[in-house]
Amino acid sequence: MTAPKLGHPASIRDVARIAGVSRQTVSRVINDHPSLRPETRDRVQAVIDQLHYRPNPIARALGGSRSRTFGVIASQRTQWGPSAAIQGIELAARDAGYLVNTTNLASTEPQVIRDALALQVEHKVEGLVIIAPQTRTLDQIDELALDIPYVLLHSRAQGDEHELFVDQLAGARAATRHLVQLGHRDVFHLAGPQEWIEAEARMQGFLTEMIDADLPIRPPILGDWTPDFGYHAGRELARFRDFTAVFTANDQMALGLVHAFRDAGLDVPRDVSVVGFDDMPEAAHFWPPLTTVRQDFEELGRRCVARLLGGSEGEEPAPLEPQLVVRGSTAAPSR
Repeated sequence: MTAPKLGHPASIRDVARIAGVSRQTVSRVINDHPSLRPETRDRVQAVIDQLHYRPNPIARALGGSRSRTFGVIASQRTQWGPSAAIQGIELAARDAGYLVNTTNLASTEPQVIRDALALQVEHKVEGLVIIAPQTRTLDQIDELALDIPYVLLHSRAQGDEHELFVDQLAGARAATRHLVQLGHRDVFHLAGPQEWIEAEARMQGFLTEMIDADLPIRPPILGDWTPDFGYHAGRELARFRDFTAVFTANDQMALGLVHAFRDAGLDVPRDVSVVGFDDMPEAAHFWPPLTTVRQDFEELGRRCVARLLGGSEGEEPAPLEPQLVVRGSTAAPSR
């Protein structure tokens, strides 16, 4: 059997014509319908493989009894972390032949959360990913006792079979340790909002590393993730000059911080070193390029989809390890 050269991606019509069957038969092979004879199934599958045909996931969802759709409930998806996690899930789901339906949470009110879950159920999702960094939101979801497969992309430290996450504590410790090993003793931490689980974990990682190094601890500055807050904090810090380094809980606040230091006449990293967290795409193009902690959101999405598909059942859940990326915003203190 020799397939013709196609000037376009193979369609279900091409598969049906070459295999000598109807489009309905091809659809049944794609959806693993039990009524097909093995020889028919094998012949059609051989054509699918030869043409590298990829079924349209929308058609699969409409034509079969399964929705082949995963749901995502996300809070604050405009932040880099949640948005990157959603992108990773969408890529992995597409590779598995699934669609992703995302519902954004406008607030953490119980009724808003219940409405979001009801909307996902209406779409007959086969699994659910919850990207809700606030403890209050996750507590509300616990009370609802979901009866479909779901994954929480956060850790609340007490252990949960549904959890899948990047080790925020380890990432924060690596960032702080980097500054300590460079010789910095006077280090500030610009933290995120403390109702966010990641912000709390990153702050704890900073504090733990400073305590282990027997260094003085300054009270963390509680921020809101935005570059504007980083700029405001940087202007205030620059008035005192009693520190040599700052570990910020995300790259966006680090951007504002570096801007403020430069406006105040401070050089980064000669006068003050700055470390961020996330490794957003722009971090490599800050000036100076930002030392930061990278989270592998593509791998997180792959593991998330595998968990929903049951591919990781029985495995011991283990967090993803973040990676410290050293660039030009850190150096040994000049004084």
